[in-house]
Amino acid sequence: MATQIIIPEMGESVTEGTIARWFKQVGDTVVVDEPLVEVETDKVTVEIPAPTAGTLSEIAVGEGVDVEVGAIIGAIAEGEGAAPAPTKSNGTAPAASEAAPETAPAPAEPTPAPAPSGETVDITVPEMGESVTEGTVGRWLKAIGDAVAVDEALVEIETDKVTAELPAPSAGTLSAILAEEGTDVEVGTVVGQIAAGEGAVAAPSAPAAAPAPTPAAAAPAPAPAATSAANLDYPLAPAVRKLIDENGLDPAAITASGKDGRLTKADVLAHIAGGAKARPAPAAAATAAAPAPGFVPASEMPERAPDPRGEERVRMTKLRKTVATRLKEAQNTAAMLTTFNEIDMSAVMDLRKQYRDDFEKKHGVRLGFMSFFVKAAIDALQELPSVNAEIYGDEIVYKNFYDIGIAVGSAQGLVVPVLRDADQKNFAGIEKAIGDFGARARDGKLTMAELTGGTFTITNGGSFGSMLSTPILNPPQSGILGMHNIVKRAVVIGDEIVARPMMYVALSYDHRIIDGREAVTFLVRIKQAIEDPQRLLVGV
Repeated sequence: MATQIIIPEMGESVTEGTIARWFKQVGDTVVVDEPLVEVETDKVTVEIPAPTAGTLSEIAVGEGVDVEVGAIIGAIAEGEGAAPAPTKSNGTAPAASEAAPETAPAPAEPTPAPAPSGETVDITVPEMGESVTEGTVGRWLKAIGDAVAVDEALVEIETDKVTAELPAPSAGTLSAILAEEGTDVEVGTVVGQIAAGEGAVAAPSAPAAAPAPTPAAAAPAPAPAATSAANLDYPLAPAVRKLIDENGLDPAAITASGKDGRLTKADVLAHIAGGAKARPAPAAAATAAAPAPGFVPASEMPERAPDPRGEERVRMTKLRKTVATRLKEAQNTAAMLTTFNEIDMSAVMDLRKQYRDDFEKKHGVRLGFMSFFVKAAIDALQELPSVNAEIYGDEIVYKNFYDIGIAVGSAQGLVVPVLRDADQKNFAGIEKAIGDFGARARDGKLTMAELTGGTFTITNGGSFGSMLSTPILNPPQSGILGMHNIVKRAVVIGDEIVARPMMYVALSYDHRIIDGREAVTFLVRIKQAIEDPQRLLVGV
């Protein structure tokens, strides 16, 4: 009996990940809860444990491939003595009574046997998450006629989230490239074909004779052989299930072309295009599907002559195009505005200097600037609740709790773990939590629960030397506070010009629900609390 290895739920906003590394190979013995595979998401890297003890009998998804939550990526033959399941072949598999003896013919390699020589295997764009429906062929890593090994990287597919390498589904020879570099392809599209078998050769045009005993073992076929209906023994992928539910379809009536008779999103779309009765999608959904005009495609621009002094034109990646579209969409959606102020940091710096050693000795953590700003922000948010609110349709949702996102650095870039119920923590609790976030961010150990949610965000660009910036809103939040570097500047105190350690602060906010008066007042409250930190103790 085989147990499937399934991508688990990884957080409310996470629908997909990328297979980073398999710790086991087909045929290896595994114990229950032993790490099997490492999956990377856009926030954390998680290890998926073995759901049962036995032998790893199948790796259905190779390293570098994007998978969505609920996808089946492998299987375990249960029982400590279980052997890996043999690879099926068309017409050449031994009878059941002959499969067990060691003297029966077997492939020389311990890895999954390649398909029989001459069989055509399609290279298909896999499901890459519920919100990802297409990608762009970035670069072919092999040319027609090149020999390939099973799971060897063949082609790069760029999506709006990651660039993934599609592995070879079988060993053999790359016999056809059906989607050239720069071509947009949908999930389920066949982008190339492999003449399977280690001894296979490329057949670029006419079908070539093959030693396989079945007539299907010819040169590249235009499309994969499809089963008459979907194999419902497998769970439907979330994107497929969503499309079926939205259109009121019967999955058993749809012709399936996926591996092992599984239904793909392309099968459902083809079924609808073929005249299947489907209820119309809601108007709101259709409107949401239209992308914001973040840029104009180069093909629609007037022809331009290259400058003779030298220039290079590079195709914009899928990720960069998505960034451009989303930034423009954010401008079109939120009425973003930024207001500024400056803070004299002398009082906080003197207080830190006075109590730094005693604080660290008692609490085991250094007293930093961030805890002062978190406390000051909470006081300001309590006075001005709209800055802690969000827009939900035509309603405003006011939050009676204070979950503060804190931007920290990691090897993958900045991440924003959330300090839950920050108003209930003292200075030591805030500093310990922020220190823990920083350490685990560097090790990639932050959990999805810690990286989702938040009612307000604080980012410290000053740690990188920024003097002034306009931080970008983190929807659905309505405000974000930007801290900057501390520089001695000449300021007027009374009638004297003196040098003081000054910091510029910025508040970016959604002007739809936060008025200018509230935004300015918010920064004034921050300034008052930092310049006179005793206010934080007495609550004024």
